[in-house]
Amino acid sequence: MIRNLVIAIVLIAAGFGLYTVMQDEPATTPTVAVEPVAAESTTPKVGMIDDERIKNATSEPGNWLSYGHGYEEQRFSLLEQVNKDSVSKLGLAWFKDMQSNRALESTPIVVDNMMFLTTAWSRVYALSAITGEEIWSYDPKVPGAWARKACCDVVNRGAAVYKGRVYVASLDGRLIALDAATGEEVWQINTLIDRDADYTITGAPRVANGKVFIGNGGAEYGVRGYVTAYDADTGEQVWRFYTVPGDPSKPFESPTMEMAAETWKGGEWWKLGGGGTVWNSIVYDPEFDQLYIGVGNGSPWARDIRSPGGGDNLFLSSIVALDADTGTYKWHYQTTPKDNWDYTAVQDMVLADLEVDGVDRKVLMQAPKNGFFYVLDRSNGELLRANKYVTATWATHVDMDTGRPVEDPAYDYSDETKWILPGPLGGHNWQAMAFDEKRRLAFIPAMENPLSYSMDEEWKNTGVYKHIVGGWNTGIELGNIMQVMAEGGTPPKVRGYLKAFDPITGKEKWAVEQIHHWNGGTLATEGGLVFQGNSLGEVKAYDSDTGDVLWSYNAFTSFLAPPITYQIDDVQYVAILAGTGGGDLFGGESNHLASTTYGNFGKLLVFKLDGTAELPQPTALNRSIPVQPASDASAEDIARGENVYHSTCAVCHGLMARSSGVVPDLRMTNELRNGLYKEIVLDGILAGTGMASFADLLDENDVEKVQAYVIHRANEDRAAAAAAAED
Repeated sequence: MIRNLVIAIVLIAAGFGLYTVMQDEPATTPTVAVEPVAAESTTPKVGMIDDERIKNATSEPGNWLSYGHGYEEQRFSLLEQVNKDSVSKLGLAWFKDMQSNRALESTPIVVDNMMFLTTAWSRVYALSAITGEEIWSYDPKVPGAWARKACCDVVNRGAAVYKGRVYVASLDGRLIALDAATGEEVWQINTLIDRDADYTITGAPRVANGKVFIGNGGAEYGVRGYVTAYDADTGEQVWRFYTVPGDPSKPFESPTMEMAAETWKGGEWWKLGGGGTVWNSIVYDPEFDQLYIGVGNGSPWARDIRSPGGGDNLFLSSIVALDADTGTYKWHYQTTPKDNWDYTAVQDMVLADLEVDGVDRKVLMQAPKNGFFYVLDRSNGELLRANKYVTATWATHVDMDTGRPVEDPAYDYSDETKWILPGPLGGHNWQAMAFDEKRRLAFIPAMENPLSYSMDEEWKNTGVYKHIVGGWNTGIELGNIMQVMAEGGTPPKVRGYLKAFDPITGKEKWAVEQIHHWNGGTLATEGGLVFQGNSLGEVKAYDSDTGDVLWSYNAFTSFLAPPITYQIDDVQYVAILAGTGGGDLFGGESNHLASTTYGNFGKLLVFKLDGTAELPQPTALNRSIPVQPASDASAEDIARGENVYHSTCAVCHGLMARSSGVVPDLRMTNELRNGLYKEIVLDGILAGTGMASFADLLDENDVEKVQAYVIHRANEDRAAAAAAAED
């Protein structure tokens, strides 16, 4: 029973990715953001992508010009050299070791025979798209200790290339412009309103109309969300739009914020941060000159704490349309009013022209975390469709007259623990979905991954919520999570899928159930194929019409990043980054993950027809747990250690001290580092590599009890492994 519960809780990772990295070392010297400085390069310009090229990306399918291929962000390519008949001949053309054991989530940009991509710690690479030869690289030197602020690993989802420059946002909140030909820094600016707050940036910038658009993350830590537009030439701020209101006793930044404040009732949300960060999806629409932003969850998650007087809490979990030139609010649609479950609406948004009820519409589509697939008229935000694409128990349906979800009171966790679907990983997370407009199918990396929700124990007992500065603030019980899971009864089964979903009918054309829930993004092509990498370390090509697997390649490394395709000299290539992590840190409970079997050695893989390159097969890791130091800890000490561990450490090192293999598994390092717990956890001797000091949250007594709990867990699992071997 406990094992089933543990498997089910992998969902916690939705929000529990505070990666305390201890590997893949970044530079340790902080880089101070500087004012924009003009710089002229004498090198011939490359990367000369402009608005018209991105707008007409389908006219040059040999390139991959922007994050989602074009402004529509459909991740669909007209290339068809690799098709249903020829895909069986696909082989490895070349690969590049990216020198990383972190999650790699970037979408490469390909133009002028060059490929631009990012890796962990916001590093940027320019490569030959034909051979993989490195042309230049850039390291923004993110301070290692900044990793503690990062919800879900030290990741970066990509760069933007525009008018001869490469734009990247660093984990520590800087926006940087580089010369596309040389990698030389042109300017860098600080995007953070408070560099002492726990802000991060992991998303890819977007570019349009001479501007660069970027948001940020950090809702769980208690920040206030916003998105900003900068002049692409100089780095000067053009406009900023806040996604939640600030202190109502002070002047509002705009009439929109004054309107939003009316939907926050009671409490002091501005002291808790409010949340609403724009950490992933930003889409520009040239037809209406609008920018659509996907807004994240509340801070804390629990609405009774965040806004005890009620209200929808705008613009949490919303799609918001802004005037791209001025940042002025135009319309919004809130997918989850009164968000109570970490149901962000930051997942990919796709633009398309579809016939809906006999009328040609220009639509925006999104499959956010809450389990409903939305189709909106993007001219005015009118709701056209809202159908479940996975099991969603929190709401029965969306009322099409009001546009509001109808919550199921049977799943109210305000007084009683409840297993709820989706959990905070969502029915779909940041992993990209693709859309085939001709087939009218969205290809979604979907999940059914529950959480046992229970209100924060201290708040239930005292009615007082203690905001944790520098720690997670969800308002749900984390310290006693194992007990909470047991109280919730039998959990729903955890599942992962690749789904072909018709957004108008709300029906699946096909669905492939996968062994693990945490898989990569998708790419669809005119060749009738859907490409996806999975957690088992396989890249697969599926038949777009049937879901049949037509090709598979074992890379021995788990995938999260989406594939792209491009063509040079009449040769079509398919490229994808390998390397897992991100929000799901509890994959160590699965024996199928490539990352736990072989390690997580990030690489870029590029395929072509009749490719003959060979990828060396790694040796399987020794996952045995070493003999632990003797411990005379009492049951009370161990129980206290369990609570502290799950409140503070589990977000990185895994539920029940079982890591996914991406960050150190403390059951396996305890013997080596015995006697150094204080120096690591309190003194911060590994801060340069990401394990910053937690002396602000823990004391020596806490550390001793955590160590006792880890020893206890290691001994339990050693005994279980020995018993299984005897059987």
